[in-house]
Amino acid sequence: MAFQPIVDVHQKRIVYYEALVRGLNGESAGSILDQVTDDLMYRFDQDCRIKAIELASQLDMQEILSINFMPNAVYEPEACIRATLETSQRVGWPTQRLNFEITETERVRDRAHLRNIIESYHAMGFTTSLDDFGNGFANLDLLTDLRPDTLKIDRELIMGCDTNKRRQAILRSIVVLAENLGTKLVGEGIETREESRCLVDLGINVQQGFYFSRPKLEALATIDPKKYH
Repeated sequence: MAFQPIVDVHQKRIVYYEALVRGLNGESAGSILDQVTDDLMYRFDQDCRIKAIELASQLDMQEILSINFMPNAVYEPEACIRATLETSQRVGWPTQRLNFEITETERVRDRAHLRNIIESYHAMGFTTSLDDFGNGFANLDLLTDLRPDTLKIDRELIMGCDTNKRRQAILRSIVVLAENLGTKLVGEGIETREESRCLVDLGINVQQGFYFSRPKLEALATIDPKKYH
């Protein structure tokens, strides 16, 4: 597992670490997931959760741990969360410091199933995020049924936002939408200081990307204080 920080630029601190799957030689998450067959997806999803929590505990992480999960790997929320809860209890990880990021939404055909997962996780004390918002299937129609705590705005809407008026207009609309829905926002894929400052000016203070830190393999990155300015 690798961990990438998610920072609050206004508060000048790390608020989350996202756990990301990596291969033994640093291969990307996508290349690893491509090797996981459908019949192994549930086991793989469970093992990733356990590994992320164990490693975060070993590294003495104090921030919220954000774990990706694929909805189609969850057949029944209460049953599928048992190993996560047992691991959290074993290593002393507070459940209120767990956030689950919903990925692979394009493969979800049963919207009621996804809504049930989010509602069940909320009832257990977890928070949830909708990843890649604004790109492909992670779009507005999902919010008619789902109530995630956080929307992670996709890199496609953020890249070059400091010089692109159309992107700025879309991002302003997302900020208003999130306020009306009572949902928090995270800007993903920040690569330049100019993008970061533009998002702050638009009201998006929580950010993630290579500008702050690349994912660190089995380690927790620190942030150069100059990045917050």
